[in-house]
Amino acid sequence: MRNWTFLTNHAHVLVCIGQNPNIRLKDIALHVGITERAAQRIVNELTSAGYVSRERSGRRNLYHVHPELPLRHPLEQHQTAGALLGLANGARAGEAMP
Repeated sequence: MRNWTFLTNHAHVLVCIGQNPNIRLKDIALHVGITERAAQRIVNELTSAGYVSRERSGRRNLYHVHPELPLRHPLEQHQTAGALLGLANGARAGEAMP
């Protein structure tokens, strides 16, 4: 039986991109524990929702997280994507991403 976690795969993908804007889909999939196709779907959903933008840099994508956007669930929408990234990167609760 697989262990459960508090964060969704979408949050994990966002954290991966926030920590490494040059990350490849293959590496996102490896870190999150999902298929490359699932990683691509999630990145596309995050992009469509405005949380991530991407630009081509040679043969690679360069991602940019929009930390000012609120989280989507009603229980969490008082917090921002930046606060989530800050927490994942070791900031104390209530601190935003630097």
